[in-house]
Amino acid sequence: MKVINKVEEVINSLIIKPGSRIYTAGNAATPQVLLNQIIKDTSIKDIELISVLLLGEISDLFNEEVCKRVTHRVIFSGPHSRKALNRGRATYQVMHLSDIPHQVNDYLRPDVVFLNISGPDRGGNYSYGTSVEGLPAAVESAKANGGIVIAEKNKQMPFILGPTIDESEIDFLIETDYPLPVSPVHQPDETAKKIGCLITELFITDGCTLQYGIGKVPEAVTDAIIDKGVKNIGIYSELFADAMRKLVKKKVVTNKFSDVDFSISSIFLASDKAGYDWLDYNSSVQSRPCDLTNNVLKIAQQHKMIAINSAIGVDLHGNIWADSLKSREIYSGIGGQADFLRGSYLSPGGFGIIAMESTTSKGISKIIDMCPEGITTTAIAADPVVIVTENGAFNPRGLNLVEHVVGIAHLAEPKTRDSLLKKIFDSPEFYKPREALRNKSPKGFTPYETVCRL
Repeated sequence: MKVINKVEEVINSLIIKPGSRIYTAGNAATPQVLLNQIIKDTSIKDIELISVLLLGEISDLFNEEVCKRVTHRVIFSGPHSRKALNRGRATYQVMHLSDIPHQVNDYLRPDVVFLNISGPDRGGNYSYGTSVEGLPAAVESAKANGGIVIAEKNKQMPFILGPTIDESEIDFLIETDYPLPVSPVHQPDETAKKIGCLITELFITDGCTLQYGIGKVPEAVTDAIIDKGVKNIGIYSELFADAMRKLVKKKVVTNKFSDVDFSISSIFLASDKAGYDWLDYNSSVQSRPCDLTNNVLKIAQQHKMIAINSAIGVDLHGNIWADSLKSREIYSGIGGQADFLRGSYLSPGGFGIIAMESTTSKGISKIIDMCPEGITTTAIAADPVVIVTENGAFNPRGLNLVEHVVGIAHLAEPKTRDSLLKKIFDSPEFYKPREALRNKSPKGFTPYETVCRL
């Protein structure tokens, strides 16, 4: 391992040659010094950069000039890459989070890896820090093919227990010191609290295992869990953020029914420096690569796995989409949603849940008749996914198609619900749709008012 003093010594056109394929760490572990040198050095060109949600002060990486020199393969998009991805300046690499290590090793085969690490420990090992996902596979692939590993050792990066990289596998290391990107806590509003109450009252019980992300609904679920007095929670997740940290600190999380006595995740985000400091050498949490955290069979082995994810929209059949607004307009990525929705269903007592507000901030319904033509779906009608809005919860297990459409219509706000029901009742394709409303509520649908009182 060669320690360098200036980034220009390693990020230049003599080392990052034309034809290079780089796999870079992302999320809070985005190596901002290395990537900003790619932006700055215009002699570096004709290279590919594979990324999973790049954060931090690197927005110019996706401007028009840099995109002429760098081919971006974006596995999961974010605010920096979204415009470039939807203007033909970057390309969307479609894959499940669980499949990244396999595709990196067998198909993408990077010859350069950028890391943002912490350490070393007393054994000369460095932590991958706040983002592991496919990085061990990328390092393995690069080293097997004569490639190089370039790492920032960021003074503010926590040493998260789990997979490590030995100093012998790092070719170049530069010491840096800058704050990690943060994910602000979104305080739940009344709508989020309704959704959180429904999920917690109907599906979260003592000893279950949780997976969820960031946002108003996860915060609301966390508060509802604490209020309900749920005990002995386990955490097995692709993302660990402040809401889960709150549960660990309040001793709600014990992982009593897990194979291990610590929480597991592949990616870590915090709302402030204190949150990252809390992760440093903290034995209550450990990282794992995403082919383990998102392995459907591993998820299925968790005790009463409750996976809570969000979506952009759902149609009456139960098709769910989460990565795009239109068929070719990418918003985020496939991520691990399908992994957890299907794995949780295979877990005895488990549920895969899609939690979403019934309308957008502009008042447009997220519950629609048919999914947009050509849209990528993260769950199809045959996936028994529970869908929850502020109006109620719909569990499709054991129901036929017409019972699906009537139940899902009731998740919409009242005016849209009535419009959708009229369309259903007027449609000749559905078998006796009014039969699904024989009782006060349609089959599989639980109204908010019968469960919660806020």
